[in-house]
Amino acid sequence: MDLLSDILNTLDMKGIFYFRTSFAGKWGVTVPQFEQAARFHLVVQGQLHVSFPSGEALVLGPGDLILIPHGCSHILSNSVCSTAPALETVLTDLGYDGNGVLVVGEGYEHSKTKLVCGHFDFRKGADHPLLRALPDYFVVTPSMRAANPILDDVMRILLKQVFSTQIGSTASVTKLSEIMFIELLRMNLTGNKSFENIMAAFTDQKISQAISVIHAQPDAPWTVESLALEIGMSRSRFAHRFKELMGLGPMAYLLEWRLQKSLSLLDMSNMSVQQISSKSGYKSSAAFTRAFSSQFGISPTEYRKKVVH
Repeated sequence: MDLLSDILNTLDMKGIFYFRTSFAGKWGVTVPQFEQAARFHLVVQGQLHVSFPSGEALVLGPGDLILIPHGCSHILSNSVCSTAPALETVLTDLGYDGNGVLVVGEGYEHSKTKLVCGHFDFRKGADHPLLRALPDYFVVTPSMRAANPILDDVMRILLKQVFSTQIGSTASVTKLSEIMFIELLRMNLTGNKSFENIMAAFTDQKISQAISVIHAQPDAPWTVESLALEIGMSRSRFAHRFKELMGLGPMAYLLEWRLQKSLSLLDMSNMSVQQISSKSGYKSSAAFTRAFSSQFGISPTEYRKKVVH
């Protein structure tokens, strides 16, 4: 399995389709903060204003897509505004049950703002340098899509499925949205140097090999020296190059990855905590529990009881 796929699978990335909208007149909704999620809004028709608590405001048009990787709160509206009703309030007032189109306001059909909205969920506690390097938001324009045919094709098919009434269309939309997210990452559209470095690490002959070894054998007693030897680099050159691209040293990355794998195993397997501690590279269950509790604020056993079940 390639590195990006392995990371997203371990973090349990899942696409979730919210709804499509038809907004008219003077309207605005506040989308709340949502942890462990990356939201997206795709403009199908009309004009969309997106405002953030920082004061930043954007104007999007047909074909534009905004991805908000860290789930921060924002306002969607017909014009720049600093306050708007909470999304949940709007949904409750309208009696919207999640089916069909979310209709807000009345107006001429050609003047309505139509959106496709959704998000990508990650397992509670999911973390990786790749996600941390993503900016608060980034926008994909039609011209960017035109320069990236795969992404453009995926988004066109996604839109067709969103407006389809055929059986299985919702499941198709969620899977297509996941592909869209992967293509956005692969296209490296963020303009963020940290993110660009991490994506470069995945294609660097030596560093990608080291990351692959860590992913394949997180339980091995790796050291900087043994990893450097494994990929044929000097210790100092390897440590410097790894940190330069990934933003943290090889051992720090190994420890983070072990804990992310343990989250996945707690969630997706019936292994005991002792078995998971061993498979995650810890010499004892006590050491594993200390590291896990320090990172996530909850013991492995408590996590499995409260989060998984």
